[in-house]
Amino acid sequence: MGIGLRRWARFPAALLLVFATVFARAHENMTDTRPSVAAASAGDRARLDWLRGEIRRHDDLYYNKAAPELSDADYDALKRELRELEAQHPEWAATDSPTQRAGVDARDPFFAPGRHRAPMLSLDNTYDEADLRAFDTRLRAQLGADASGLAYVVEPKIDGVGVSLVYENGRLARVLTRGDGAEGDDITANVRSIASLPDRLAGAAWPAFIEIRGEIYIAFADFERINAAREAAGLELFANPRNLAAGSAKLHDPREAAERRLRLVVYGVGHCEEPLRDENGNRVATQAALHGRLRAWGLPVLESYWPSADLDAAWSAIGELKKMRARLAYPIDGAVVKTDAFALQQKAGATARAPRWAIAYKFAPERAMTRVLAITAQVGRTGVVTPVAELEPVRLAGTTVRRASLHNAGEIIPVVREVVVAKCPVDSADYVFPKNCPECGAALARADGGVAWRCPNDACPAQVRGRLEHFASRECLAISGLGPKVIARLVDAGLARDVADLYKLRAGDLVKLEGIGARSAENLLAAVERSKHAETWRFINGLGLPGVGAKNAKALAKRFRSLDTLARATESEFQATSGVGPETAKNLCEFINKEENRRLLEKLKACGIKPRES
Repeated sequence: MGIGLRRWARFPAALLLVFATVFARAHENMTDTRPSVAAASAGDRARLDWLRGEIRRHDDLYYNKAAPELSDADYDALKRELRELEAQHPEWAATDSPTQRAGVDARDPFFAPGRHRAPMLSLDNTYDEADLRAFDTRLRAQLGADASGLAYVVEPKIDGVGVSLVYENGRLARVLTRGDGAEGDDITANVRSIASLPDRLAGAAWPAFIEIRGEIYIAFADFERINAAREAAGLELFANPRNLAAGSAKLHDPREAAERRLRLVVYGVGHCEEPLRDENGNRVATQAALHGRLRAWGLPVLESYWPSADLDAAWSAIGELKKMRARLAYPIDGAVVKTDAFALQQKAGATARAPRWAIAYKFAPERAMTRVLAITAQVGRTGVVTPVAELEPVRLAGTTVRRASLHNAGEIIPVVREVVVAKCPVDSADYVFPKNCPECGAALARADGGVAWRCPNDACPAQVRGRLEHFASRECLAISGLGPKVIARLVDAGLARDVADLYKLRAGDLVKLEGIGARSAENLLAAVERSKHAETWRFINGLGLPGVGAKNAKALAKRFRSLDTLARATESEFQATSGVGPETAKNLCEFINKEENRRLLEKLKACGIKPRES
């Protein structure tokens, strides 16, 4: 069971690794259902269909779950290949292809919808100078004789969440997320606490209606502060500032959003009912001049930007921004190169998903070297055993990294990129993966054709804790006060062996546990009681059905309407549900027909849960 990782013969370990804040690609021994490139030459359609499905899956992970599995570069490589195949086979064009639409942020029915008068588009990305110069060549060819006046503005690409501020007669009317580019969620209540966001524009010469585009983000210091507090409370940590910003913008309690200290920067305009003018009545005709106008209105603007006479100057500006990156107090992941003149922007136009007059140059991920102090094996709620490196703390991308998953699925950041063998001690040896569960001692096993090692004992304390944490999480029943530390104490005391046991808890039992007083027990029991009437999809998601996340849980709830009906569903009925494929339908049938899962549903009913329709 060796995984090829070298360590000291005796701990503490001092193994040196290089790792980066990017997402690893699946290793060679992982199951890969894509058709090979060689096979695709004889069946381009199969490859094209796979690419569309895989890109949609990664869009869902990034925009809806804030849990991407691919680096930006790997994701863009998939899109680039899909665009090339679609160009070779125009007869297979599809308006719903991922290449034909902007990225879609998660929508939340809690928030009122709002229409964008001008679409909120994405940006095309590039990763090297040659591609950037190719962009310049294409743009000049498109502009023709007007290309002689082509100049650029280079701006830092803030790594946050895109928003549109709507001002009517100088007053803030609403703030919308990107959504699907045409319609977003109204998160005004959550962003009014941003100190730099004016309720009324300063100065004068503002139009009757204007959409101002910008980015909500979290500063590194607040990211560290929030994660430190969550770690002390035994809660799951946020992976990076962008995920934290995305989740904070969509919190259902504006007071909690205010505690997160969201920040805002603006850099563009969507729809404007009349030409933009400065305080002297002169027309604002360039991107550079727009920054000045936004600043005059009292809006939070970019700390730095670089007007550039041509692409050579823009490339120099990108180099300057790269050098600044480590000193910035907020996350950036690249530079945005924009055509300066609005008249040329208008002439260049846009595709359905991105403007032709701008492009994002993405920086290579940061890398750092540190030592492994120990390797621990962790057991998840499904029984998968994952090795985790305990690291000598190191600063990376503005945050302090202390742990990194060594699992070859590579879905967590930071990811270990390599072992620096030359710096390993001469007496180091391969790390030996455990043969038995580190929690309950059961012999680990692999499912047929699977990669992961699993603990087969459903009663394993680690799996029980994982299932309870999932059930109580914000994405499921959202039971306030029921974090990992409290759950661990409940499991250790034998008070919770499954999720139904949560509804049998009594104050007298809770106050006997370390760290839980009478008031905390009262609040926890109140939160558990409230969860009895949560939406049906939250219970479906909380039960941990195979292949089911929040999106599929909502689709299942919409189709079956109740847990009782879901429990009687057939494989064909599952497969007829939007988003549920044959393999997931089969696994769902197997799950609900297991005797222990049927008993759990009955226990939940006996505890008085009454899910409401979404």
